[in-house]
This record gives sequence, C-alpha cells and structure tokens, in this order.
Amino acid sequence: MDKLRNYDVSFSGLKNGKHEFKFEIDKTFFQLFDTEQEFTNPRIEVNVSLDKHTTFLEFEIKINGWVELVCDITNENFDYPIENEIKILVNFGEEYDDSNEDVITIPTAEHAFNVAHLIYENVMLSIPMKKISPNVSDEDLKILDQFSPKDIEVTEEEEHESDPRWDALRKLKDNN
Repeated sequence: MDKLRNYDVSFSGLKNGKHEFKFEIDKTFFQLFDTEQEFTNPRIEVNVSLDKHTTFLEFEIKINGWVELVCDITNENFDYPIENEIKILVNFGEEYDDSNEDVITIPTAEHAFNVAHLIYENVMLSIPMKKISPNVSDEDLKILDQFSPKDIEVTEEEEHESDPRWDALRKLKDNN
C-alpha cells in the first residue's frame, strides 16, 4: 500500500486554483494491484489537473498511451492505444465514500487524494473484449465468420409443442 502513495495528489498547502500533476505508468504500476492483466508493456502518461476550491476539489484525469495486446485471431502482439478522460469531484465529509461514480467523499482530515485506483480502473476498462489486430484483413474476418457457429433459430412449431399433462394443469390454473 505504501507504493501507491507515489500516486497521491497532495492538496494541502496549495492555493485555490488549478494545479497540474504528471505520472508515467508502466508495468510496475500494475504489479501493485495483484491482478492479472490482459496486456503487456504499458506505456501510459497520466495528466492530472486539480482545480482546488475552498470546500471541494475538481480532478480531471487524462490518460494517454499504449498497451500491447495479443490478437484473438492471429495470436500476434499489437499496440493498442489507450485514451481516456475522467472528471471527479471530491467533497469533504465524515468518512470515505465512493458510492457515486462522479463524486467521491473523503474525510475532512485528509491532506492528499490517491488517484491510483482511478487510473487503474480506467485503463482496465479501456481494454476491448475482442482484441483484433489492425493487421487482420477483411478477407480473414469473412472466412472466420463463414466457419463460425451460427445461432440456431427455434421454429414457432417447436416452441408451442407442449406436454398434454401440463396443458391440463394450465386449464385448472386458468379456471381459478
């Protein structure tokens, strides 16, 4: 947990107004979270803009960079761009509360706000479910689609066939 302190944005002692912070994110950042990633070789730059007000803080976090993914079709590595921007309002209150996705409440006694989890979540959410290399041609996709299993449509006749015993029970139910 101490290593996440590198991603604290200290706001105590700062004057009201805008302040800029910059973080370079690589694989060591993601190793802090003890989870398996679907990518390798992250090269991400995070720009944090803090607009400090008397009673609240406004954060704008811009995430730009690249991660290396493995194509689901060709199994080759390719670079995938990560670009994301989030805005968070930080209020002061009795205890930490992040139940609202746009407003986070931190204890009044806090002097810094840690942006590590916000960065982590937004990078992870930027990774697509289907990882298809830009080198895959349209012809390859057509061939893959041709040999992919198709959904089997159930005909209406099959849907309406039912067991006569159930029909008798439904009649009893309808009579009541």
